[in-house]
Amino acid sequence: MMGMVAGMPMGAPLPWVVLLVAGLALLVAGRRLFWLFVGLAGFFVGLQTTPLLLGPQPLWLIWIVGLAFGVIGALLALFFQQLAIAVGGFMAGSAIAVQLAYLVWGHPGGWTILIGGIIGAVGLFLLFDWALIVLSAMAGASLIVQAVAHRIAAGPFLFLLLAGVGIAVQAGWLLAGRRRKE
Repeated sequence: MMGMVAGMPMGAPLPWVVLLVAGLALLVAGRRLFWLFVGLAGFFVGLQTTPLLLGPQPLWLIWIVGLAFGVIGALLALFFQQLAIAVGGFMAGSAIAVQLAYLVWGHPGGWTILIGGIIGAVGLFLLFDWALIVLSAMAGASLIVQAVAHRIAAGPFLFLLLAGVGIAVQAGWLLAGRRRKE
């Protein structure tokens, strides 16, 4: 089965179960598993940008670029958190912007990746906990919708519902943790 990243065929087979599991992990634990959030964001951005930037490519090259982006993102998150915050925010912001552009206009414009990435990077850097919760919940919701989109017709509604649930779950964990520290 061909996978989709941000609503667009990415040219590399990606089983729906991979999208679903990755989406669930980001949806409810993206803040707690920051390195996973950045690694998955890098992986999916690598998969979607390779065909956009280089044109049609062999599947092995698309996967290598995606895996390289993911590993670099996860390593940055583990060892250079401030840089990873900016990179992870950029990658998640650009992926979310492309997904939203597909939902609203049917296709992303030329500047969608850059503008969404800048907004994501700045937002994540300035408001780390809350931006990470929102970005990871939205990224997780996006992956889940892509995993089940061919099975249901309510993609935009499901995206908003899942993002709201993910934000509520992660915010509850954040606030509970802060209360325990007081």
